[in-house]
Amino acid sequence: GSAGKSFSLTGWKVGYITAPAHLMDVIAKAHQFLTFTTAPNLQKAVAFGLGKLDDYFASLASELQAKRDLLSDGLRNIGFDILPSEGTYFIAADFRKFAKPGEDDLAFCKRITVEAGVAAVPFSAFSMATSPGFENAPPPSDTLIRFCFCKRDEVLIDAAGRLRRHLTGVGE
Repeated sequence: GSAGKSFSLTGWKVGYITAPAHLMDVIAKAHQFLTFTTAPNLQKAVAFGLGKLDDYFASLASELQAKRDLLSDGLRNIGFDILPSEGTYFIAADFRKFAKPGEDDLAFCKRITVEAGVAAVPFSAFSMATSPGFENAPPPSDTLIRFCFCKRDEVLIDAAGRLRRHLTGVGE
């Protein structure tokens, strides 16, 4: 598992594993060659989180679903086409309706960040096709951008409003 995903702590690159005892020795041996160190305070924080009761995780899932739906609805109401989103806290949106002529996903994301104050990440940033040794990887999507919805509801509502005003002129 991932602390970043399990506890909505984006950027925390702390993983954990559960396995039968007879597999843990082999896993520990392999792990020593994969990871140099993880900050002890992060390890303690993840251990604390893993000790939470099941109702914490159930409520986290329902809260994130509500946030996903809130931002998805806001983006759809602006005019974005949204891909289904399950098991993540990111929404993929097709930005082509709002792009300026010749504007790619990176330029669009920079524009909305600077002009609307809303950050998104271009999907092309996740492509391996431009990395040495991965020349046969699928080409990057140049029509999709990614929004994160593990934010406070008021932040999501504000972001949708900013995008609406900036991209459509509605609500000014």
